Amino acid sequence: MADTLPLISDGEEFTLLASDDQSHFVLRFKPDGLTADLSGEDAERFRGDYETVKSQFPDWSSDQVLAQLWDQGGYSWLAAQDG
Repeated sequence: MADTLPLISDGEEFTLLASDDQSHFVLRFKPDGLTADLSGEDAERFRGDYETVKSQFPDWSSDQVLAQLWDQGGYSWLAAQDG
């Protein structure tokens, strides 16, 4: 299903995909081949965190925003190896 989700953000290190209703997100860390598949409460929390970081740091690149969420937001703990 992740491959059918629309692309929201794509940088050199991170890719973010999301369902149209933002109830499902897929956050990929390309260098290590890790993916966090977020739905339910995790997706709700991610949506809020993503909007907060984007609004607090409007000049940040896609990779900077997603790296902040990956590291400081703790979403890396929800990731699994691709494939």
